[in-house]
Amino acid sequence: EDVLKEIYLVALGGAKEVTLLGQNVNAYRFENKDGKIVDFAALLHYVSAIQGIERIRYTTSHPIEFGQRLINVYQELPKLVKHIHLPVQSGSDRILRRMKRGYTAFEYKSIIRRLRNICADVSISSDFIVGFPGETEEDFIDTMSLIEEIKFDQSFSFSYSPRPGTPAADLDDQVQDSVKQERLHALQSKITAFADQYSKDMVGKVEKILVTGESKKSSDLLAGRTENNRVVNFVGDETLVGSMIDVKIEKVFPNSLGGSYLPSA
Repeated sequence: EDVLKEIYLVALGGAKEVTLLGQNVNAYRFENKDGKIVDFAALLHYVSAIQGIERIRYTTSHPIEFGQRLINVYQELPKLVKHIHLPVQSGSDRILRRMKRGYTAFEYKSIIRRLRNICADVSISSDFIVGFPGETEEDFIDTMSLIEEIKFDQSFSFSYSPRPGTPAADLDDQVQDSVKQERLHALQSKITAFADQYSKDMVGKVEKILVTGESKKSSDLLAGRTENNRVVNFVGDETLVGSMIDVKIEKVFPNSLGGSYLPSA
């Protein structure tokens, strides 16, 4: 009730998009007054029914909690964006066990396969840690192979750094900093190449964006975000801010897209 009330109130205030935020947000469970368990998939259905909300996002999810009910929501709710941030951290089963992640690379790929069977053009972003203690060259190759197979759109990737008090910080087989940086660069370069290609594939297509305000590139431009979380800069009147509009993608820049506003008939 608290979640839905908050969203209802921001919708009354004019909000068009809402993001459900949690550490492992898809692990959400709630027992309602009738004794029925409301899971995250059900919560998304309730949010989708709120008048005024046109787009729904959530972050961050965990593979262990990404069941078929949540996958099916991508077929059931048009308001749910075709963009998922699903951290994997590594493509090596041995390193995933050391991280105590609770799933294998095969299980992760199975989630993505089932998602794409329902929503073929879903955009997948992820988190990676390279150089976790004990990571060998073979382990890193497994991670790169996973990236090649999934073709991630975006990532938040970091080299491992010890945190005092954590079990991994006390492991003897720490990876050299130079090796970690080399692997991080290779990983980021590969994902950037996929992201660039996805952006280029959008040129000529019409995308619906939420206009967020003045562009960071120029005060003469407005900016908005696509479903797959890309910024589009375009010429338009400031009265469009807060609106969902159509734009035709025309240009690709390093961290954004350029487009033209298509007024509705």
